[in-house]
Amino acid sequence: MTASLEQIAARLAALEDKEAIRALKARYLRACDLKQPDVVRDCFAPGAIRIAYQNFPEFTDRDAFVDIFQAMGCQPGVYDIHHATNWEIELTGADSATGKWSLNFRTILTGPRQVVRLAVEYEDVYRRQHGRWWVVETVSYVTSMLTEQVGEDGSVTVVALAAPPAA
Repeated sequence: MTASLEQIAARLAALEDKEAIRALKARYLRACDLKQPDVVRDCFAPGAIRIAYQNFPEFTDRDAFVDIFQAMGCQPGVYDIHHATNWEIELTGADSATGKWSLNFRTILTGPRQVVRLAVEYEDVYRRQHGRWWVVETVSYVTSMLTEQVGEDGSVTVVALAAPPAA
């Protein structure tokens, strides 16, 4: 079976849209790690949005979220690592999409000498406006957590170890 030029063009457009969304998510996570609040802000659509990360208040606009990000994450002695994998992006309309991501998150806190590792699942909603993709909703929940204390001598002690309750 031969694909028509229109079918090939539609498939190419879908691939380009998915790649643009993947690049948006990567830009957001990298900006979090590099402590770039203006770039973080620019990943979220202007106006009403939803950011609901487990163990944080829910946000309905990007500026309030960025304020908390700056206060918590953009401090000396806080080093974050966000690695997203296992992406699933579904185009739900010409200018809308959903995405699921698994996140391997680590934060190194030099003050209290702790390392916190989280496994996190994201569920996102994206919208294309003015020719580009934006995050309009992102929800996350933690699936496992490990906190380690690093002693002055370099020894490591597990402080907390948690997984979700069995189903």
